[in-house]
Amino acid sequence: MIHPADGAARVADSTGNWVDTRAPQWSRPYLRLSRFDRPIGSWLLLLPCWWSAALAAGMANDVRQLPLQIVLFFIGAFVMRGAGCTWNDITDRDLDARVERTRSRPIPAGQVSVRQASAFLVAQALIGLLVLVQFNGFAVLTGIASLLIVAIYPFMKRITWWPQVVLGLAFSWGALMGFAATFAQIDLTALALYAGSISWVIGYDTIYAHQDAEDDALIGIKSTARLFAERTHQALVLFYAVAAMLIGAALVLAHAGWPAWLGLAAFAAHLAWQIRRLKIDDSALCLRLFKSNRDAGLLLFAGLVVDAVVRAA
Repeated sequence: MIHPADGAARVADSTGNWVDTRAPQWSRPYLRLSRFDRPIGSWLLLLPCWWSAALAAGMANDVRQLPLQIVLFFIGAFVMRGAGCTWNDITDRDLDARVERTRSRPIPAGQVSVRQASAFLVAQALIGLLVLVQFNGFAVLTGIASLLIVAIYPFMKRITWWPQVVLGLAFSWGALMGFAATFAQIDLTALALYAGSISWVIGYDTIYAHQDAEDDALIGIKSTARLFAERTHQALVLFYAVAAMLIGAALVLAHAGWPAWLGLAAFAAHLAWQIRRLKIDDSALCLRLFKSNRDAGLLLFAGLVVDAVVRAA
C-alpha cells in the first residue's frame, strides 16, 4: 500500500536525500523503513565492527583478511540496521503516530502495512544471515546472539529511564564481532572495547533523544535525555570519559602502537568538542552533533587501521 502523498510523508530530519529525489517511487517507503534516507545509524552500528576488525588484525599481525571483513561488516551493518529499524517501526507504530518527528514514518503514515513491513523485515534478516555465514562458526553464533537484545530494545523506553544502555548493548555488538571473526573467541580486549563503545552510545544517543524530550514527556516515553535534563553536560563528560578510558584499556591489552593512540586522542577530542557545543534546547544542533559521531568513530578507525598495517609489515 503506497500512500498517494508519498513525497510529503517524510520524517523531518531525512529530507533532501537520494531516497526522496532519486529512488523509484514504489521503493521509497521500504527504504525509509530501513533508514536508507538517514544512514547515520548504520554508520554508528558499523564503526564498532570496524574498530574490532582492525584491532584484532593488529593483534594477529596479519591484515590479509581485513579488507574482506571491512566489506562484509559494511553490508551486514546496513542491512541489519535496516531490519532493526523495521522491527522498531512495527512495534512503535502507535507511539510514532503521536510524536511530531516520527508520525510521518511509513507505517503510521499509511505507506506500508504491518504485514508488508514484516515481510520486508524477514527479507533483510535473510540477507544479513547470508553475510554472517561468511564468517567462522563462532562468529555466526556470536552474531545470532545479538538478536535477543535487538528484539527487546523497542520496549525498553516504556519501562526504564535507561533505554540507551540497551541500545548500547545492541549497537556495540560489533566490537565483539571482529575478534570472533579473527580469533574465534572473545577475550578481555574485546570486552573492554565493547564496554567502551557502550558508554559512547549512551552519550551520543542521549544527545539524539533531546530532540524528542518534550513529546516523550507528553506520552510517557523514558530516556536518559529526560533523566539527565539540565545535567546532560555533566553526564556526557562521564560517559564520554569512560568510553575513552575503556577503549584505551583495550589498546593497552592489545599492545597497540602510536597510530592507534593517535586515533583515540582524536576520537576523545571530538567527543569533548561535542560537549562544549551542545545546547540541549536546540534540536537542530543536537542532530548535527549526534551525526558528527560518525566522524569521531572514523578517526579512531583510521588510527587502528594504520596501526594494524604497521604491525603486520
